[in-house]
Amino acid sequence: MLDKISDALKNGMKKISNAIFVDKKLIDSVIKDLQRALIEADVNVELVFDLSKKIREIAIDESVKGVEKKEQLVKLIHDQVEFLIGKGKELKLEKKTTILLLGLYGSGKTTTISKLGFYYAKRGRKVCALGLDTQRPAAMQQLKDMCDKAKIPAFINEKEKDPLKIIKQYQEKLEEYDLVLVDTAGRDTLKDDLIDEIKSIEKKIKPTYRILIIPADIGQAAKKQASEFQKALSIDGVIITRMDGTARAGGALTACAETKAPVFFIGTGEKINELETFDSTAFISRLLGMGDLEGLLEKVRSAVDEKQQEKIEQRLKEGKFTLHDLYSQLESMGQLGSMDKLMSMIPGFGNAAAKLPKEALAKQEEKMKHWKYAIQSMTKEEVENPELFDKQTSRIQRVSKGSGTTTGEIRELLKQYKMINDLMKSQASMEGLQEGKIDKKTMMKMARKFRGKIKL
Repeated sequence: MLDKISDALKNGMKKISNAIFVDKKLIDSVIKDLQRALIEADVNVELVFDLSKKIREIAIDESVKGVEKKEQLVKLIHDQVEFLIGKGKELKLEKKTTILLLGLYGSGKTTTISKLGFYYAKRGRKVCALGLDTQRPAAMQQLKDMCDKAKIPAFINEKEKDPLKIIKQYQEKLEEYDLVLVDTAGRDTLKDDLIDEIKSIEKKIKPTYRILIIPADIGQAAKKQASEFQKALSIDGVIITRMDGTARAGGALTACAETKAPVFFIGTGEKINELETFDSTAFISRLLGMGDLEGLLEKVRSAVDEKQQEKIEQRLKEGKFTLHDLYSQLESMGQLGSMDKLMSMIPGFGNAAAKLPKEALAKQEEKMKHWKYAIQSMTKEEVENPELFDKQTSRIQRVSKGSGTTTGEIRELLKQYKMINDLMKSQASMEGLQEGKIDKKTMMKMARKFRGKIKL
């Protein structure tokens, strides 16, 4: 996401920290790198030069005392970039909330509904979707398919062409849910008939929020779109989609900030859990390579099934860790996203992730996929009792052929399983870890036993 801005910010911070003192030459060099990156990210040129002017003026101002010049310059750049992209806004849900999602054709409304549904269902909300896009062919079916993935109900009527009649049809049913996500029709442009249709829907359902969906790849055109919707329909904020696959995301972000349209969420990938609350401080921290721990925890909450996790924890306490439990953990990790994304969110690992070869991270991801395929090809008896592979090694050959993996990969999987299982079966260690009372001697013993052996 916004790789070039990220690189420019990181390089700028490096130049500042390595400099003996801050002078005009250093300031000009950092500003030049930042200007180039912002313009390439499709940020409005006038905004870029305004930002550059502010940084230059304050950076050379000698009237600020008591602050080390390097620290002042770093904070200045951070604050100006944050001002440029906007602060974001938290979407506060009431006990009963209805969200009306708006947008033009191809903006990603339907996909965003499934992501929002998944996001809030994981946080204990009883969520449903209502399909009112009667214009686009197959829109209703797409909404149902996407909501099935999110495991939330979608109320649709493919034969009805009047959105108001669909609302009436499901009005009683909607009362059973505390969060209703409403999909609406789009157009190529914001025309009068679309405005009239949305206003009539709005009058009928009285939404808590009206949220505009804007794809990041439209860049600076987001400014016009946000302004028009704001003027015609008084939107409460924006969700920006496709932040992961475009160089124009900077234009979309800054355009929303310019029009005072707060950003609630950003879509960071195609997976159903790749939706993040937009927090500018955390966002810039990630761009600077400083990580975003809160964002990572949000991802974990979205990916992990709490009931399933409690079940696994109970089994661990009882010393019953099997390959099935390992498979569940691999599934959860797969839902979190790519390894380079995850590493960039861990404080202190952002710069390290940038230095690691992409091939190495991809290889690790591929290895875990192969482990999943291998477990899927095993019998129930083998999954529950992996010791069978020690007694009958011919089973390894069978699983290898059935899963399209190598016997070496399966042996590595079994080896890692045994290491984890040994750790889990160390009951005294487990109790000590849970209570926070593990002594230094036991910790050293465990460290020697498992050093360099677990390589997930």
